[in-house]
Amino acid sequence: MILKEILAGLEGLKVRGNLEVEVQNIEKDSRNIKEGSMFIAIKGFEADGHEYILKAVEQGASVVMAQEGVNLEIIKQIPANVTIVVAKDTRYALAICSCNFYKNPSKKFKLIGITGTKGKTTTAFMTKAILEKAGHKVGLIGTIAIYIGNKKLEDSDRTTPESNKLQSIFAQMEKEGCDVVVMEVSSQSLKLHRVAGCDFDIGVFTNFSEDHISQKEHPDMQDYFNSKVKLFKMCKKGFINADDLYSAKVAKLVPNCEISTYGIDNSCSTLAKDITITNSYVDFKVKLGTKNERVKTCIPGRFSVYNSLAAICIGTSLGATVDNIKDALLEVRVPGRSELINNKKELTIMIDYAHSPESLENILSAVKSYTRGKVICLFGCGGDRDTSKRATMGEISGRIADYTIITSDNPRTEDPNKIVEQIEEGIKKTKGKYTCIVDRIEAIKYAINMADKKDIIVLAGKGHEPYQEINGKKYPFDERIIVNDIINGESK
Repeated sequence: MILKEILAGLEGLKVRGNLEVEVQNIEKDSRNIKEGSMFIAIKGFEADGHEYILKAVEQGASVVMAQEGVNLEIIKQIPANVTIVVAKDTRYALAICSCNFYKNPSKKFKLIGITGTKGKTTTAFMTKAILEKAGHKVGLIGTIAIYIGNKKLEDSDRTTPESNKLQSIFAQMEKEGCDVVVMEVSSQSLKLHRVAGCDFDIGVFTNFSEDHISQKEHPDMQDYFNSKVKLFKMCKKGFINADDLYSAKVAKLVPNCEISTYGIDNSCSTLAKDITITNSYVDFKVKLGTKNERVKTCIPGRFSVYNSLAAICIGTSLGATVDNIKDALLEVRVPGRSELINNKKELTIMIDYAHSPESLENILSAVKSYTRGKVICLFGCGGDRDTSKRATMGEISGRIADYTIITSDNPRTEDPNKIVEQIEEGIKKTKGKYTCIVDRIEAIKYAINMADKKDIIVLAGKGHEPYQEINGKKYPFDERIIVNDIINGESK
């Protein structure tokens, strides 16, 4: 595609060179540059792409885009045969250029965006299941993986891909016949323009609570909330959790989006009633069409009702029948979300992605309500993330669980011992019994050795993740495998 077409829709650009040059691909990573590439330099949290402009040129970039304020000494060293474009915001420009380069694939299918602090992944899987029962070919992009139908394209390294990769995935989904794409939309992706230019048909706001507050993410809750609201400024229709104080505010902020509500406690368009929760399922009544129908899903917990309601709203709006909805929700399973691990000791061991105070409280309260024996909670907190939640999570587990094992999660560049100490400060405020075992495998062994068949072990925080991140490197760490290796005597 020629550069002039790629730049369509961007304003205030400054250009030196040929706008008719042919561009073979668009990259923000200089390591992926090849002959005929367009390199878009982005100033990130840890690296500045502008420092790699000359390397990109050496590798064959025919076009370079830089952000206003770039060091002119770098620009002066770029050969005259390379077109230079200067933009106000290269992150935004990357998204719009990528939309144009891939011929705006999101306009060719129904695009559903799901945002919120918790529940995005489960709601996305439930939605996909319902729409597939209704005969749609569905693409899914989210925290766990990227799918076209039942085919997994790849595991995800972030909730929402960078814009150039996202548009490439959309193009593949459109080429392979997807008529609906369901995607999790993180607050970071909205703040950093990864989804700019996307043509959303439906948006969902699951809930809102404290998370992702740090120097590298959101400075405060207002910024976090404002970022999520951006999705509904891009949508034709939105479904909002009426029971969530923050998400209920969205309707007033997006007058051009048609908003409907769902919930349990407050007046809403789609209301769940007569709820039953057990250790293996939840069911409830909801009005579908003209009748109240009983719906069941094998993901226990009150939060599963909310996720189901959101998926029902989407499915109904796209023509799913009552049977489509009931069959899909009964069958759907979500990796790492209230997932029970089969094991030869027949212990009840659940892995769950809960990694915020509210999500930890929700999962522990849910299992506490139906467990006959002890609730044994094992968790840690990720490094280089919000430090204020660590003591809070320790206090929550100390208050609800019968026994807590504080351990490591993804320490990243932090000292895991220090993270554990910060969590311990919170649990000391309670009368909860606990121990600290920094090595997560040893911590899991300890939990297994102390449990009997009446107890439940909740391994919280990692969920579907098959790795542990330490100092920039990801090491294999799949808790499904680790649990069974320990029980089968294969773990060292």
